[in-house]
Amino acid sequence: MATVLSIEEMCWGDVGLLLTMPRQGLGNSAIASVATEEQLKKYGGKWAAMAITEPESGSDSASIRTTAVLDEKTGEYVLNGEKIYVTSGERADLVVVWASLDRDIGRAAIKSFIVERSNPGMKLDRLEHKLGIRASDTAAFRLEDCRVPKDALLGNPEIDTKAGFGGVMKTFDNTRPLVAAMAIGVGRACLDETRKLLKKAGVEVDHVAPAYTQHAAAARLQQMEADWEAARLMALHAAWMADNKQPNSVQASMSKAKAGRVCTEIALGCVELAGTLGYGEVELLEKWSRDVKILDIFEGTQQIQLLIIARQLLGKSSAELK
Repeated sequence: MATVLSIEEMCWGDVGLLLTMPRQGLGNSAIASVATEEQLKKYGGKWAAMAITEPESGSDSASIRTTAVLDEKTGEYVLNGEKIYVTSGERADLVVVWASLDRDIGRAAIKSFIVERSNPGMKLDRLEHKLGIRASDTAAFRLEDCRVPKDALLGNPEIDTKAGFGGVMKTFDNTRPLVAAMAIGVGRACLDETRKLLKKAGVEVDHVAPAYTQHAAAARLQQMEADWEAARLMALHAAWMADNKQPNSVQASMSKAKAGRVCTEIALGCVELAGTLGYGEVELLEKWSRDVKILDIFEGTQQIQLLIIARQLLGKSSAELK
């Protein structure tokens, strides 16, 4: 939970800057959750990005096309495919690549592999020119006969169920509250800045008086603050459950869905309330409104989070509820 609070504070200014900090990438979370003791010793101190998304496989991680074939002669896995939207892909030391051992089997064959960034078989195709979080690089890679040692398969699939698709997906139960915290930090910044601008314009926000007795702008800001507080409490709850080793898949998705949507609405609402100052580049409101949108998209879109929540609450499998 302390991590959530720290991320919230750091994202008050620039989400992109936080994402450029080494050894806190999504790949690091996967290594920490799934790696063997030997892998932790070898890779634990390095910066790891995560490569899941593909051009024809967006939010549905189970439909990835990248393949991993074991070369019996050399004892190496050979990876082929394409990965896009890899956060910190250019700067990271490692990339955790999701690939299928046998596409006919489906998600049961999907594993994650540790690929050194310097591997000649992993070719940087391009860096995206983004609307927001510009301090953070977002890379696209092509894997062309990318050879990795057999022990680069993350975890030990022969004795450890965490090494499978379901186990790796559990990584998100820890990281989704952290993404929620990023959105909450941006939302807080927008609210703080807008309150200052309204005060300069002679509009005071009274947190005791009923909303209907106040200026319309003050009443709207109050409503956004209430929504922000609800999102923050949900993220703290999900993080507390993770810290205490409690199953939190539903709460993690709820916190991410709530914070991503609410804080995007807050950022856009604050731009509107600030008028020309909100749309200009003198204040940071327009930058924050560009930055925050990604937090409703990456690590599982709003729609995917709602689908996960529905499956959990209704007791449905992914095949039963798509």
